[in-house]
Amino acid sequence: MHFAFSDDQKMLRDTVREVLLRECAPEIVRAAWEGRTDGVRAAWNTLAETGVIGMTASDAAGGMGMSELDLLLPLEETGYAAMPGPIVDTVAVGIPLIEAAGTDAQRERWLSPAAAGEVRMVVSFEGQEIVPHAASADVMIAERGGAAFCVPIDEVSVQPERSVDRARELGRVSFEPNPRYQMREEVNTVELFALGRERAALGTAAQLVGLSRRMLDMAVQYAKDREQFGKPIGAQQAIKHRLANALIEQEFARPTVYRAGWSMATSARDAEVDVSLAKIYAGQAAKFVAKEALQVHGAIGYTTECDLHMWMKRAWALAAAHGDAAHHRERIGRHIL
Repeated sequence: MHFAFSDDQKMLRDTVREVLLRECAPEIVRAAWEGRTDGVRAAWNTLAETGVIGMTASDAAGGMGMSELDLLLPLEETGYAAMPGPIVDTVAVGIPLIEAAGTDAQRERWLSPAAAGEVRMVVSFEGQEIVPHAASADVMIAERGGAAFCVPIDEVSVQPERSVDRARELGRVSFEPNPRYQMREEVNTVELFALGRERAALGTAAQLVGLSRRMLDMAVQYAKDREQFGKPIGAQQAIKHRLANALIEQEFARPTVYRAGWSMATSARDAEVDVSLAKIYAGQAAKFVAKEALQVHGAIGYTTECDLHMWMKRAWALAAAHGDAAHHRERIGRHIL
């Protein structure tokens, strides 16, 4: 059995990495914190040109028909860059949902444009009123009362909510379920949205792995650059131990995410458990690395002027998104019992 990513998968990762290094530098993330999103849209458009935004859409819809496993490395890179925008909602969840459950008219209006990067989607699951990036999306796919709706965002009431991560704007959404926006009734809506939840948790876990890598890289670089008593602070044994422990935590989490991606792509029997394990360990690793990186940076890490601050806030937000550790532990427990 082959347990490594293919050359094509790694090539796609490298392409995304190069794009985001060039077009989603920390100043772009900082601009999004300040409400300026032009640079974010430019990075989105370039990813669309490379096919990344449409990678889960079918060939007929202008996509590449890729699986959950194929998604992981590109999404990990979006986490490394702390890329703002609903990329998990659009690529991992929204496009597959509208292709599976959309009416002919809905697919014609939204699917191919989404695959081309012209439309950004958000997804609101049953009981979910606060939706990240709702205000900047074009369409919302919502689960309400066992039915599915595909609603243009200008038909949705979006009330801004404060977010710990200001580049991940939140909106409290409400809309009147209207039959003209309802998706196909003959599909199993509950099953499709349950699959959507798994994909959302998995995609978020992949981003958390990328965030952990970036925060550790920031801490290592700071330990090399910052000097005390004429020596880099990285020469101190205590700093080395913190960085080593952060690396171990990160490396332990990564294979759980990759395993979950394989389980989802192959419809493995215990895929839900694997997704929960991935979300737990990726979230724990991101929070641990954030804490250790902050200790290495010292007081400056608490300030918004320090890039680490923005990555920490993203890690905290995503660790809680699509089920925190307590939620997923409970889910594993129910499965075992």
